Amino acid sequence: MNTNNTVKCPNCKEVFKVDDSVYTDIVKQVRDQQFQDELNNRLETANREKQSALQLKEAELKHTFQELLAQKQREIEDLKHKSKSELVEEVSKKDRLIQELQSKIDKSETEKKLELQQAVSALEKQKDQLANDIKLKEAEKENLEKSLKEEFRLEKDHIAKTLQLKDEEIERLKDYKQKLSTKMLGETLEQHCETTFNQLRATAFPNAYFEKDNDASNGTKGDYIYRETDQNSNEIISIMFEMKNENDQTVTKKKNEDFFAKLDKDRNNKGCEYAVLVSLLEADNELYNTGIVDVSYKYPKMYVIRPQFFIPMITVLRNAGMKSLEYKTELSIIRNQNIDITNFEDKIEDFKKGFARNYDLASRQFGEAIKEIDKTMTHLQKTKDALLASVNNLRLANNKAEDLTIKKLTYNNPTMKDKFNALEE
Repeated sequence: MNTNNTVKCPNCKEVFKVDDSVYTDIVKQVRDQQFQDELNNRLETANREKQSALQLKEAELKHTFQELLAQKQREIEDLKHKSKSELVEEVSKKDRLIQELQSKIDKSETEKKLELQQAVSALEKQKDQLANDIKLKEAEKENLEKSLKEEFRLEKDHIAKTLQLKDEEIERLKDYKQKLSTKMLGETLEQHCETTFNQLRATAFPNAYFEKDNDASNGTKGDYIYRETDQNSNEIISIMFEMKNENDQTVTKKKNEDFFAKLDKDRNNKGCEYAVLVSLLEADNELYNTGIVDVSYKYPKMYVIRPQFFIPMITVLRNAGMKSLEYKTELSIIRNQNIDITNFEDKIEDFKKGFARNYDLASRQFGEAIKEIDKTMTHLQKTKDALLASVNNLRLANNKAEDLTIKKLTYNNPTMKDKFNALEE
């Protein structure tokens, strides 16, 4: 039952609100009055039955008395013709018969009074039993309502908290998938990459150059240039970086392919060996979400990565460059010593195969990771939908609990139904 209830007056038809306590008192008064009326009706019925039985018995006795009187008159006429002794004997018989009939009448009166007293006592017991049953049902109903309300409140709070946690998890996973673990809190993608690199510069890249490309003499310029040399000033690797970010509210969406030509031009103008596009564009494109994407089929030595692969990309290309530098050094020594370069070419080929195999393994692992993220998001979304459906079912259950009445509780219960039908009559 709701906290506020509306009651319509049967006389003036005015609707007014009452709270739970007032409503319970009204229901109790109505039920007590109904029980009292029912008891009075049954007592009146019992009295009427008693009066009817007494009247019937009185009529029967009068009829019997009339018959006896008529019979006595006939007997008196007959006795006139009999002797005195015979008359005395007949009178004695008739007196005994009259006494027997009077005794039967007195016994019948006593039995009627006893039956009436038993009927009244049974009605009193039935009234007390019904009153106790109603009080018990009222107590059970109140306990049930309190229990249902408390369970609903706890379940509602639990579901609300769970939904909040699921929403936060879904938003976090969406942000993770779109931005892939990069912390862009008020920073641009360029600042993020530069900060990430500088955190590792002193330990992992002591001989590396990583600065913004400020030379626009050829008409365009890239974002950052990475160069690294060995102790002998031999260049190990050089990379032209382009960073592209996009606001989620941007109407016109750009594609990664739109920047390939410019990146290749900037790479050639600045004499860099590799070109890497660090991009948050096309957030829902599974190709770019799988890991390091090699686009050398369009432009040589060009790769597209998400920001979390920024350092791994430099590391992979740097390791490859260092191996290549080692092989170049060995090749120079071999050439100076006029040694056959067959083994060198085999090593180069082995390196290429090993690099390709490692790259393929890394790509598959990144792809599996992205698939697992998508599965997790799908599962969380299904969980959220299920919880929302649970909230709707709890709301329906609450409505049913509020619509709960004594008559519905006694549905298909013949005993209680007969009792309440009798009360309504």
